Amino acid sequence: MSARSLERPNDTDATDPAATDSGGHVEKASAVDDLVDRIRGLISEGGLKVGDSLPTEKELCERFHTSRNTVREAMRILKTYGVVKVRPKIGAVIIDERMARAFDLFSFNTLQVSRETFVDIQGFRSLLEVASFELLFDTVTPEDLAELHQINKELLNVKTAIEASEIDFRFHTRLVAVMGNKSILDVYKIMKPVIMKIMLKAKTVQTFSTVTYSEHAAILETLEKRDRTAYQYKMKTHLDAGFRHFSD
Repeated sequence: MSARSLERPNDTDATDPAATDSGGHVEKASAVDDLVDRIRGLISEGGLKVGDSLPTEKELCERFHTSRNTVREAMRILKTYGVVKVRPKIGAVIIDERMARAFDLFSFNTLQVSRETFVDIQGFRSLLEVASFELLFDTVTPEDLAELHQINKELLNVKTAIEASEIDFRFHTRLVAVMGNKSILDVYKIMKPVIMKIMLKAKTVQTFSTVTYSEHAAILETLEKRDRTAYQYKMKTHLDAGFRHFSD
């Protein structure tokens, strides 16, 4: 069999030539990974956007000289990434659910929250909400502050701790959004499952509506007074407050 014939797509072939090493051992994963990268390149370099259709399975086989099995496996991985969705009679359509997939992955891997997790997560939050105070002070507007006050007031009427933690997280998310960096905001949102677990372990309905509400109000007051030093102190104290509730 010629090298050229090996390059042709084969509906019944389970591997590609590129997926076999010199000893004849199958290394299908490398061929699939390579195809995933090439399809992602096709999407970006071809200027394709959400809602556009990818080439058909047969067209992808011919374009990349690979088997249908490899194309199907690559598409399965892209579906897992939240990049494409395969629809009956339409084929693969480009979507953008990457953040949702990352959110699910993060949630699955944070079933338990230890003291180490608390320190890591709150330390990361400090980088965003404390160390970035200059950017925050430069960009915050009266409209931002009014909305933050309104969100904080919702804590006064909560009925459950879960409801309160959602409001608490929304307050901090809105504060991070003031900085105007979508990538930072997306990363912060990915952390929601573990941040919520931290909040629920360290607080009760009563502390949400009293202590948390008061601490939020004090933080907003430092922003209104343009007091950078007070802001850093109050936000850092607020984020570190639950440490004693976590064991090793």
